[in-house]
Amino acid sequence: MYILEGNIGAGKSTFLKMLAHALPSISISLEPINNWQKQVYGQSLLTNFYQNPNRWAYTLETFAMMSRVQEHIQEQKNTGCIIFERSVYSGHYCFAQNSNENGFMSELEWELYTHWFHFLIPGRCMAPQGFIFLQVDPQIAYERIRKRNRHAEKNLSLAYLKQIDKKHELFLLEKKNILHELIDVPVLILNCNEEFETDTVQFKNHVEQVQQFLSQTQRFKPAAPSQQPHQFA
Repeated sequence: MYILEGNIGAGKSTFLKMLAHALPSISISLEPINNWQKQVYGQSLLTNFYQNPNRWAYTLETFAMMSRVQEHIQEQKNTGCIIFERSVYSGHYCFAQNSNENGFMSELEWELYTHWFHFLIPGRCMAPQGFIFLQVDPQIAYERIRKRNRHAEKNLSLAYLKQIDKKHELFLLEKKNILHELIDVPVLILNCNEEFETDTVQFKNHVEQVQQFLSQTQRFKPAAPSQQPHQFA
């Protein structure tokens, strides 16, 4: 099991779809973004969050975590080579933590969220064999977001993308304050500033790097999930 990570606008869904076509032996699992972007329970949680993050951060992040944990537990039983788009880990270390640091969650909401994270993930979610990080400059990601013009993303700012980019670096490159079982998980970094969707040479280079990474990490055995019971303060 592998996980593809990257900022908003990095091209994750497009990359995975193209990769699955180039490498038929792998399976992909796209981010269940429709769960929170479309009309769920009569509302788009993602749109609500971008419009009023102080009101909706806790609701969105808790719902996203629940969706990702369910998918992770189900798919980790898969014995083939499967690549997820995003994960419960980036949901926590990149998006939820960023919301907390920006004051979008109250102290109680953050305590409740982290309690559920440490209850649901350690001991239940198996660490991946590797992370594939689509690294892109926030300015380029911002321009791509403006170009694709999704309704839910119309209020996204460049400042927010810079914050999320930094969180990905702390999580995947510096590996600061993360679960013990994730520390030794290999990370493949792909520079995606160039438009790989239309540049066949660039995409072929990415595919070759992914193939080599998968080959090198097939024998990697992730550390056993840690048991870290979380107590309320």
